[in-house]
Amino acid sequence: MADILLITGLSGAGRSQAADDLEDLGWFVVDNMPTELIDKVVEIASVGSTLSKLALVVGTTTAQRNVIDVLKKLRLTSHRVRLLYLDATTAELVKRYGATRRKHPLAVDHLGVEQAIAQERVLLETVKGEADLVIDTSNLTVHQLKSKIGEIFAAGDQGDTMQVSVVSFGYKHGLPTDVDLVFDVRFLPNPHWDEKLRPFTGLEAPVRDYVMSHEVSRSFLAQLFAMLTTLLPAYKAEGKSYLTIAIGCTGGHHRSVVIAEQIVQWLTDNEQHPRVTHRDILRVDSGH
Repeated sequence: MADILLITGLSGAGRSQAADDLEDLGWFVVDNMPTELIDKVVEIASVGSTLSKLALVVGTTTAQRNVIDVLKKLRLTSHRVRLLYLDATTAELVKRYGATRRKHPLAVDHLGVEQAIAQERVLLETVKGEADLVIDTSNLTVHQLKSKIGEIFAAGDQGDTMQVSVVSFGYKHGLPTDVDLVFDVRFLPNPHWDEKLRPFTGLEAPVRDYVMSHEVSRSFLAQLFAMLTTLLPAYKAEGKSYLTIAIGCTGGHHRSVVIAEQIVQWLTDNEQHPRVTHRDILRVDSGH
């Protein structure tokens, strides 16, 4: 059985970089893969080949739109098949194209870069909807993307177990776009207004104890855990490979961090192997 990863996404969002990172992890990578050849490559990998980990980059917009039919066929086989979609904001993509002076593949004489990106986004909306995992590279450096790819696709990943990630964030810095469930905890008592607690983060005992000392925090978590008890097996039964839970407060420094850590501990106690990211915890202006 082969591990097959189809890499799709917006032009300029990092498909080739992700492919390079996977190659460094020992995957066999084919860039700009024509969809009509995917079946043949998979067949070769299935017949006594050492190509047990295949990363196939589906390049053109047309090819990506055709990949859904291929994906459905592959998922009927015994292989582990996943679809990765690389995304980024329009503003970031425009900046990248300006820096590299490359032409967007959909840009024509009467269509500028921004319009071409918008058109491609619409054309690939269905592909994104079929993705097992969406990675927004807008705020990721090359090294951060490499680290994220390594965390998810390293050889020691959890096989057919659904991978659960938890991310804390601050609403003042924008919603994360590559998440499945979002919970707003700005209703919880705010440590920011206590000058003694303000310098600490949600990873430290004074803030954690303050947030968890309130009944509303404990009640919220009890209800959230009850919901996750139902949702996690249901998502897994539907074949979902990745689930990302986002917890937001105002700045991403205190409350969201505490709650995210509580969720991670609960998941761990329930035999999950969660990953956690505190997106905005180090922002200097992430106070309240």
